[in-house]
Amino acid sequence: MTPTTPHTSSRPPSLSAKYPHLKQDFAASLVVFLVALPLCVGVAVASGVPAELGLITGIVGGIVTGMMRGSSLQVSGPAAGLTVLVFEAVQEFGLAALGAIVLASGALQLLMGALKLGRWFRAISVSVVEGMLAGIGLVIIAGQLYAAAGMPAPASGLDKLTGLPEAVVEALGSTTALTSLAIGAGTIAVLVLWRRVPARARALPGALAAVLLATLVTLVLDLPVATVEVRGLLDSVQPPGLDALGGLATPAVLGTVLAFTLIASAESLFSAAAVDRLHTGPRTRYDQELMAQGAGNALCGALGALPMTAVIVRSSANVQAGAKTKASRVLHGVWLLLFAALLPQALALIPIPALAGVLVHAGWKLIPFRQIGSLWREHRGEALILVVTAVSIVAVNMFEGVLIGLALSVVKTAWEASHLKLEVVDKGAGPVQAYLAGNATFLRLPKILDSLEALPQDRPVELDLSGVHHLDHACRTALENWAERHSAAGTEPVKVKAKAKAAAR
Repeated sequence: MTPTTPHTSSRPPSLSAKYPHLKQDFAASLVVFLVALPLCVGVAVASGVPAELGLITGIVGGIVTGMMRGSSLQVSGPAAGLTVLVFEAVQEFGLAALGAIVLASGALQLLMGALKLGRWFRAISVSVVEGMLAGIGLVIIAGQLYAAAGMPAPASGLDKLTGLPEAVVEALGSTTALTSLAIGAGTIAVLVLWRRVPARARALPGALAAVLLATLVTLVLDLPVATVEVRGLLDSVQPPGLDALGGLATPAVLGTVLAFTLIASAESLFSAAAVDRLHTGPRTRYDQELMAQGAGNALCGALGALPMTAVIVRSSANVQAGAKTKASRVLHGVWLLLFAALLPQALALIPIPALAGVLVHAGWKLIPFRQIGSLWREHRGEALILVVTAVSIVAVNMFEGVLIGLALSVVKTAWEASHLKLEVVDKGAGPVQAYLAGNATFLRLPKILDSLEALPQDRPVELDLSGVHHLDHACRTALENWAERHSAAGTEPVKVKAKAKAAAR
């Protein structure tokens, strides 16, 4: 009998079979697009660059970075956390230099990812990162309050804060400024109260709803409020020229490149860790995610656009909307591209105070009020680092403020690691016995010397260092000098255990 072969269909698999999560990802991409649209435009305007550059960064973050490996559900684009740094860079070096700075930052991220340095960003103190975000939030709020009133903002973060009382007085005497402030305040009110509206209405993201309402009110009442300037997508693309690329060799520009790289990388990888806690899908591969961010920033730099980071607001919206694969973030980039290409004139209707209101709300959410309280109760040193980092960013600038926070974190860690216990046993007769145990570093040197110099000068001393795990050069030298002084006082030389001598070496 001739065996029969089972019948196999020659039909290609259906779209639903090939992409089983397409429906969920499609719906999630629309939600993320609606969340990202006002933020892309608002971050660009607050950074002092054309609004279209924010859309370009969002498009690249969705389509290019979104297709790469790393984190499957994390969404990238222009972030409020880099607004202050971008604004300072544009003011100092000019818009033409921005592309070169972002391009160099992307190249550095690619290099760090290739060298497997992505996982090390998780070692950065959380207090430093939260302090950085708090400082950024304060500067954003202060700067956008001026924008909400239609007034120019001072250059430095400290001047923005100290100049607010004078700005308020000036705004109270201007009908135009009060009208502009009313639009900004209304936008913030909608954002704060949006979670209380019926569930069906909340299908529209709060930021988009607030901007749409502000735009509608401005148009209907014909209010004298500044709106977004539109240049066109292609006209806004400005690849960095040779002069801008050559300027990367100057120390000031190199410092800005490092600041972009470190802050964008830290924010992206911390965001990835947060997003991983929101879903049960594949975990983030940090080195590959760093390379994906680098590729996206390199392309953004080549187009003269804003730098990108992974953004927790868009990422959490993506997860909550039911996204299952990276197709949702890629599609959100496609929707941004279609909007920028087909409806660019719609940007010209958006009132700037409405975008300022969105960013004031975003800046407020960057300040970790609850964390500061809990840290102060449980880890006051960490709370101090957070506050000092935030204040330094406001008072000096972003890069130096973060460096100050990192330095404080290192000093605190070194201080806590140098635990040292000194026990003195004096039986009234015979030598005084002094036992040292722990890590003897220069940070504990004042305490060590105070205790040793308080010992009786007319009695022999036996110094036992067998419990010392680490004895640095400063402590060893100080102990030797103390022993010489004590011996010179007319008593027997200080006796040190043989094991202690070995530890000292």
